[in-house]
Amino acid sequence: MTDQVDYQVTVEELATLMKRTAGVHVDPVTLQQQADDGFDTFGLDSLGLLGIVAELEKRYGLGLPEQAERCKTPADFLALINGALKTGV
Repeated sequence: MTDQVDYQVTVEELATLMKRTAGVHVDPVTLQQQADDGFDTFGLDSLGLLGIVAELEKRYGLGLPEQAERCKTPADFLALINGALKTGV
């Protein structure tokens, strides 16, 4: 019997990753409230997002969809990442 672990990246984790990998400080509450705003609103560029994707791939040991590094908003990013983690793709 194999236990499938349901991984999920939260808004809080995303805020922490933004700070650690890209040096972008954003309050998780603000990030949650403005999740449909562009990453550029928070000062995160495509290179910063690429660093976050790489960190998540390393953490979970799987490749994430290429679209992840092209997501424009935190809401889109979390939906895509969490969908990929759930299916293991």
